[in-house]
Amino acid sequence: MLTAIVDYESGNLHSAEKAFQRMASETNAGDVVVTSDPDTIRKADRILLPGDGAFPACRQALFDHRGVFEAMEEVVIKGGQPFLGICIGMQMLATRGLEYQETAGFDWIGGDVDKISPADPSLKVPHMGWNDLVIDTPHPVFDGIKTGDHAYFVHSYHMKVANPAHLLAHVDYAGPITAIVGRENMLGMQFHPEKSQKTGLRLIANFLNWKP
Repeated sequence: MLTAIVDYESGNLHSAEKAFQRMASETNAGDVVVTSDPDTIRKADRILLPGDGAFPACRQALFDHRGVFEAMEEVVIKGGQPFLGICIGMQMLATRGLEYQETAGFDWIGGDVDKISPADPSLKVPHMGWNDLVIDTPHPVFDGIKTGDHAYFVHSYHMKVANPAHLLAHVDYAGPITAIVGRENMLGMQFHPEKSQKTGLRLIANFLNWKP
């Protein structure tokens, strides 16, 4: 089994690499590699797409790496292998992002990525720090996870799914903020599981052993 962490020079991948390697070792889930090589991505049994920064910049950086998106599409859409997007990697699953300018996403999970607008104006944006997950839709990734378990967030935009069935979990920040989305063989997490201690490590382990 091979898990490919896609490197398109968007963010520091060190903590994600270490967390995924640790849980792969502990659960006998095979090897984890960081790569920007399309051929390596095509050979992977599961794909992780991280991302830090702004939606338009991340999308541009990804598509500047020739052949990487096409390889991901081949593995995930045509091959049906498990996929996990983290932070902007999750947001790019959407139909479009609205940060700074309208930017096309992958349209793998329908919806828009729009700015967080808490009902309480005293709450600051970005939404930063720990918040409690509220599970909306059962999924194997939640094995050993329950409503109230917390995760670590740093973001100003979030995904509004077109189909409510694709919302797996949210958090409250004077209004709902999307935390986890998913459909078929695809998952996205707005927070950073590699920085979310026990909850995050359990989610990583569950993803590494998930068979859609």
